[in-house]
Amino acid sequence: MGDRVLFLLCASAGVIVALTLGDIVYQLASNASPAISRFGLGFLFHTTWNPHLGQFGAGVLIFGTAVSSLLALAIAGPLGVAIAIYLAMMAGHRARAVIGPLVEMLAAVPSIIYGFWGLIVLVPFIHSIEPGLHNVLGWIPLFGPAQTTGIGVFAASLVLTFMILPIVAALSRDLFLTVPRELIDGAAALGATQWEIIRGIVIPSTLSGVTAAMVLALGRALGEAIAVSLVIGDVNVISKSVLAPGATMAERLANEFPGATTNLLIASLWYVGLILLGFGLLTSLIARAIARRFDVERSYARAVAV
Repeated sequence: MGDRVLFLLCASAGVIVALTLGDIVYQLASNASPAISRFGLGFLFHTTWNPHLGQFGAGVLIFGTAVSSLLALAIAGPLGVAIAIYLAMMAGHRARAVIGPLVEMLAAVPSIIYGFWGLIVLVPFIHSIEPGLHNVLGWIPLFGPAQTTGIGVFAASLVLTFMILPIVAALSRDLFLTVPRELIDGAAALGATQWEIIRGIVIPSTLSGVTAAMVLALGRALGEAIAVSLVIGDVNVISKSVLAPGATMAERLANEFPGATTNLLIASLWYVGLILLGFGLLTSLIARAIARRFDVERSYARAVAV
């Protein structure tokens, strides 16, 4: 009887999750149907967003979301892996006991706090270094002319970096700790240095899992709204420079949905939410596929160690 009750409880929890996700998709699609009927798939590529003229397109929002999230992942990925390697392979017990919880505590900071910190501390700092960045790296289109405020895609990306850093660092550290000790000891016995062990054994055997952790972090960055809305500028323009202001799907929803008045604007915002949900589900599916491959590779590594 106990096994049956446990099975029913667990199955009910799974069904509730599936029904909730299905209802979310239904609500988004049904409320976005006027915009879907009027704009179709062209909504994904059109860059105009003019509520007064009834012209809407998510091209700028998709571009800003992709650029800010990928730039944040490009910074947080290597930094998080480096922190994970230090905690798993190099740090002593005392340092690990202090640094590990501090990194994980970054995930507990509310997003609005990151936004305030970015607006008060990070934006002035970026404003002070933008002229230097343009002078040194101005030959790269990403670092265009300096702006007047420091608010822009670069500031949003740095805020997102600190928000997703604990995800990459914590998951990667746990993955590095699962590497069979026999493989590490065997490589050390053969004369491999610590760097050779990390490069030749630890990283290759956990590469799929680390990649999945980065994809999950990317999904977290894609959906951030409040913190990004304070530092990105909310300008409906596609710019080659990350120093320029921009816009993302999540922050546009947070900024405009409470004050939306026309039915077409509301439907267009629902359409943006549906697209954002699609991006999130896609990143989750990719992470699961990569993690499944990691499970196979880890089983093979254990078999070799045995």
